Amino acid sequence: MTSTLTAAAIQMVSGDDCSANLNAAARLVAEAAARGAGFAALPEYFYLMPEDETARLRLAEPFGVGPIQTSLAGLAHEYGLWLLAGSVPLQSKDSGKFYNSSLLFDPTGRCAARYDKIHLFGFDNGIEHYREADTMSAGDTVTSADTPWGVTRLSICYDLRFPELYRQDPAPTLITAPAAFTYTTGKAHWELLLRARAVENLAFVVAPGQGGVHPGGKRTFGHSLIVDPWGEVLASCEDGEGIALATLDFSRQADWRARLPALQHRRLGRTP
Repeated sequence: MTSTLTAAAIQMVSGDDCSANLNAAARLVAEAAARGAGFAALPEYFYLMPEDETARLRLAEPFGVGPIQTSLAGLAHEYGLWLLAGSVPLQSKDSGKFYNSSLLFDPTGRCAARYDKIHLFGFDNGIEHYREADTMSAGDTVTSADTPWGVTRLSICYDLRFPELYRQDPAPTLITAPAAFTYTTGKAHWELLLRARAVENLAFVVAPGQGGVHPGGKRTFGHSLIVDPWGEVLASCEDGEGIALATLDFSRQADWRARLPALQHRRLGRTP
C-alpha cells in the first residue's frame, strides 16, 4: 500500500457554460498535478451551476460515454493521477431525471468506481428553495473503491448528514465528499460535519466545494477542506477558485487506529 499521498481538493465557481467549466477544471487539475498531487478531486456540479436546475438534465450522459466523461478520463491519463469527478450527470431510467454521480478515474483514465448520490438535498427556509428529487434519481448502493492507499468511500454533499453511509464495511481509509453546499447551510455545518466524519471513522476526508456566486445569485459556501483522521484541518481554500493541497500520511493513520481502536469497539450495525 501507498504510505503517503498528496491530495488536492479543487474549489471552483462554476457557471452556466459547460465548456468553460470543463476548461477551468482542466486548468486546475493541471495546476494540482504540477504541485505534486497524485489524487485530485473536483467539486459537485463542477461542469454546470445554472440558474435553471433542469439544465443539467440536458447534459446527462450514458455511463462510460459522453464529452464530460471523456474529458475527465483524458485528464487522469494525461497527468497520471487519480481523479475524482465530484459529480457528473448520468442518464436514469426515470423520465425527466438523472443520476448525480461521482466517478473515480485511475491514472490510465479508466473509471474505477461510480457512486450515484443516495441522499437528495431538500431545503426551504422561505427564501432559498431546493429539492433535488425533482430532477434526480436517488442511488441505492454504497460505493467503496479499492485504491493504492486503501478503501475509498465515495459520497456527495448532503450525504454528510447521514453518518451510517460511512459506517458500512469495509472501513474507509479515505472519504471523498465533493459538494456545492449553500452558503446558509455551509456556514452552519460544513466544517463540523467533515471533521465529525473524519473522527468517527478515523479516516482522511477530502472535500472539494463550490465557493462563490453563481448564475441566478446562488451562493455556495466554499471552504474546501482536507481533514486528517484526528479531525485536524490539513488544508483549506476559503472563497473563490483555488486548491487545498496536503500530504496524507497513512502510517500515522494506522497508528491512530491502533491506539484508539474505536472501529473494532462498535457493537451496533456491524456486519457479522
